[in-house]
Amino acid sequence: MAMSVPENPPRRRPAPDPVAVLRGHRAAVNDVCFHPSLPLIFSGAADGELRVWDTASHRTVSSVWAHGGSAGVYSVASSARLGDKIISQGRDGSCKCWAIEQAGLSRRPLYTIKTSTYHFCKMSLVKSTCCSRSTQCGLSSGTDDIEPQSCSVTDGSELGTCCKGPNIMAIAGQESSEVELWDIDGARKILCLPKTCSANLLDHPTKQRGLCMAVQAFFPYGAGYVNILSSYEDGSTLLWDIRNPGLPVSSVKYHSESALSIAIDGLCNGGISGGADDKIVMFALDHQKGAFILRKEIKLERPGIAGTAVRLDSKIAATAGWDHRIRVYSYSKGNALAVLKYHSASCNAVTFSSDSKLLASCSADTTVALWELYPPKAASEAVVRTRDETSQ
Repeated sequence: MAMSVPENPPRRRPAPDPVAVLRGHRAAVNDVCFHPSLPLIFSGAADGELRVWDTASHRTVSSVWAHGGSAGVYSVASSARLGDKIISQGRDGSCKCWAIEQAGLSRRPLYTIKTSTYHFCKMSLVKSTCCSRSTQCGLSSGTDDIEPQSCSVTDGSELGTCCKGPNIMAIAGQESSEVELWDIDGARKILCLPKTCSANLLDHPTKQRGLCMAVQAFFPYGAGYVNILSSYEDGSTLLWDIRNPGLPVSSVKYHSESALSIAIDGLCNGGISGGADDKIVMFALDHQKGAFILRKEIKLERPGIAGTAVRLDSKIAATAGWDHRIRVYSYSKGNALAVLKYHSASCNAVTFSSDSKLLASCSADTTVALWELYPPKAASEAVVRTRDETSQ
């Protein structure tokens, strides 16, 4: 049985300062993400600005006013499958796809997906183990300005396998307790979870859980269909298999208050969640049994975790706290490695670069900080170390 352990960062050398601080936004930075193959980082702010930065020079490449000022940019996402495109999500009920050009972002979006959702749940592009290991799985397609079609509930068969099929985005639905899956390239809704588009919404099984606050879409290793993790206002988290969209496969309630963030690891075998309470939870997923397994529960001195992330190599995890702190943990053991202190206001998100060398954090203080922490060992170093250990 997993034990609850207090938050006790090891007494080692002081936590490092950020290697760079990206300044330029004039409002709270709500989200940040790295491009999977280009030296670019994207940040979205509460005043609607979407900004692109060069990770080497730490300078702004370009910026656009992506969403209405009163709505703002709530989430940004890129992936190997999207290629030279990025998706922004606004509180104006829309997501927009932008082209990454030589001079930065396109001045106009390639197309707009009118989701009609106005919640605090950040979108999730589908994560897969095969695309995590290679950036050659990306799919690129030029599309004209298109509008979404009406809701079409399917059995999920058109969603394909991890490196085939359409680009999929998961997002909280128009009905606040639902999760919707969208075909990004076609700008159309594919699926509702639970399958209730034509049913009585008052009876659906997630209604009693409150708002959907966080969602993560992924392909389990070796599986041919998308799974979804969705977290709710009552602190619960559900696991869905889109082949059976009527009911979740499994559910747990790790948090006593709203579960605000959830992140899947690089192998899609588990993850980390944070919420409005004073806990961080690390868990594993038994895909054969469709079950959650609690690995570690970490008690915090101060409540509130707005963002979580697991590095691609599944060795390091990080959280963004309301107390202005970024916390870094060993993902395998769950022990605290560092508490990063730079931001002067609530931290809203954390993310790792695809080469695992950089961590980015963003905050209501209008800045993005870049950190170098526990860089992965080069293959040659790992071989030498293995040989040394073997010879001893």
